[in-house]
Amino acid sequence: MRVVAAGVLAGLTLAGPAAAEVTAKATNGFTTRTVTEVAAPPEKVWAALGQVSNWWNPAHTYSGEAGRLSLEVKARGCFCERWPGGEVQHATVVMAMPNRTLRLTGGLGPLQALGASSVWTFELKPSAAGTTVTQTMTVGGWSPEGLEGLAAPVDGVLAEQQGRLKRFIETGQAGPGGSG
Repeated sequence: MRVVAAGVLAGLTLAGPAAAEVTAKATNGFTTRTVTEVAAPPEKVWAALGQVSNWWNPAHTYSGEAGRLSLEVKARGCFCERWPGGEVQHATVVMAMPNRTLRLTGGLGPLQALGASSVWTFELKPSAAGTTVTQTMTVGGWSPEGLEGLAAPVDGVLAEQQGRLKRFIETGQAGPGGSG
């Protein structure tokens, strides 16, 4: 994004949920998966997903301000960022099943400039602790350097965001560098 590849790599150094992993990778793509227990019912998690400006780390934006992000949790909804002098559509919602599944397609960060696209899914399941949130991203396409080298950095950034989502839901504060 602002510092495209460096920003993604920086996400690896930040603490995220323990159950983050790259589940598959190859030259033409990869899949990441992060599983987190959130101490809140699915309805509260669902509502928080749409409040992305409160939990997304601004270091992973073009504007440097998470408050400029929006996410409409409905089919054809935009995960967008707008600031004076520019705007970007990070992803588009292709499935919205309230309190169960949110699926987006697009290219986040450095993926947008490549011959690659992604499917990004949040699955919410009631659990004894509240809600199990499983986030997966499958990326496919082509890049002269191959895509497998982006798997771990992307996984790190997504795990960081999911950790921030959890903290925002449970405490009202996403953590350092965030709006919430």
